[in-house]
Amino acid sequence: MKLSQLINGLDITAEALSDTEITGVTSDTRREMDKGFAFVCIKGGTFDGHNAAADMVKKGASVIFCERDLGLDCQIIVSDTRGLYPYLCSAWFGHPERELKMIGVTGTNGKTTITTVLKKALMALGKKSGLIGTCQNEIGDEIYPTARTTPEPYDLFELLRKMADAGCEYTIMEVSSQGLEQKRTGPCRYDIGVFTNLTQDHLDVHGTMENYYQAKKLLFSISDRALINTDDEYGRRYISEIDIPVKSYSAAETADYYAESVSLGAAGVKYVFCCGDDRRNIDFAMPGIFNVSNSLAVLACLDMLGFGTAVSAAKINAMTGVRGRAEVIPTGRDFTVICDYAHTPDAVANVLQAIRHGAKGKIKCLFGCGGNRDAKKRPLMAQAAADNADFLIVTSDNPRNEDPDAIIDDILKGLEGKDTPYIRITDRHEAICWAVENAEPDDLILLAGKGHEDYQILAGGRKIHFDEREVVAEALEKLGRR
Repeated sequence: MKLSQLINGLDITAEALSDTEITGVTSDTRREMDKGFAFVCIKGGTFDGHNAAADMVKKGASVIFCERDLGLDCQIIVSDTRGLYPYLCSAWFGHPERELKMIGVTGTNGKTTITTVLKKALMALGKKSGLIGTCQNEIGDEIYPTARTTPEPYDLFELLRKMADAGCEYTIMEVSSQGLEQKRTGPCRYDIGVFTNLTQDHLDVHGTMENYYQAKKLLFSISDRALINTDDEYGRRYISEIDIPVKSYSAAETADYYAESVSLGAAGVKYVFCCGDDRRNIDFAMPGIFNVSNSLAVLACLDMLGFGTAVSAAKINAMTGVRGRAEVIPTGRDFTVICDYAHTPDAVANVLQAIRHGAKGKIKCLFGCGGNRDAKKRPLMAQAAADNADFLIVTSDNPRNEDPDAIIDDILKGLEGKDTPYIRITDRHEAICWAVENAEPDDLILLAGKGHEDYQILAGGRKIHFDEREVVAEALEKLGRR
């Protein structure tokens, strides 16, 4: 590809280099590239790509995009390399986003459930679709691993190209606040931008809730229309501020799409889906009022995409659960273990309240907090758990480079003045085994925080295999030998 083709349509002047043959595009100094690649200098939190530009020329780069004069013959100076990079990646892969109808979902909680269920529903409706999200990426029925919720630009557009080439019509995508703020999505345009809710999370990145709110809001600047949860105060604020066509959904009051006659159970939710004069009975196999909201969002999206409410309701009613989201881990015993990704105070409270419905025995919550992440939420997690559970098992999550015991010390500050009994077991494997081995009849044990993850991140970024389902099975086997 000629450089002139790569930058076609962009406000870049590079006449002297326009006929340069480009063999690839990257911003990663570690990526192996053929001679003739274009390197984009991006300044990050700890590394500035501009400092590696000369070395990248020695490695074979034929063009360097930068924000300042580096004294290189092949440099092209632009105002914003981070913003430019995804546009170059899109062009390199032939603008795959133009061949797909894209739905973007943002918010603190609910993104994975909404995107997963919506993708399943579209597939069931005969529409081949792709999924980009926290748990995994999917192209039709094929599953691909994911490193982050919203991929880096090169990986994102490579994935979108594979989706388009595989015949996907739709792409359903979790769009993170960090991904939006870092401009990873570039020229992607979303047919529908969906907002779920906003609760405290990622303040280690954004600093304040207002900054977090504004980062999420960026989705609506690149969407043609919006679907907003008006049960959330920030959702109501978005409706008053954004200037694209908006539809609302609510699990609590009248909206464009709303729920009536809600019935909550330990195994799922039942309600009447209301859209104008249209009424459809919904029986969704995931518990909690938040899953009334999540399934409403899916039904609303399907309606906005032009599918009839009758057939959409039938597809939702046929759905099973989502891995790591209020997922029941079979025990074969007289107690229940549930695995959930809840890792914010609001999510912990919601899932505990959800499983309380229909529970006969004690609710026991096992949880921790991630290291090198927002420390302010640690005592809030403890408070949310203590207010909604009968017993707590405080342990590790992904400690990363922090001392696991120091994290737990922060968590326990939230239990001051609380009378909910708890035990402290730093090692998560040991904690899960203790919970299973000490389970009483009719106990409902929530393993909160890791959900779909099958790993644990320790000091130095070391990632070890850790699947809670396997740990529970191991504990049950040990219990059976007694």
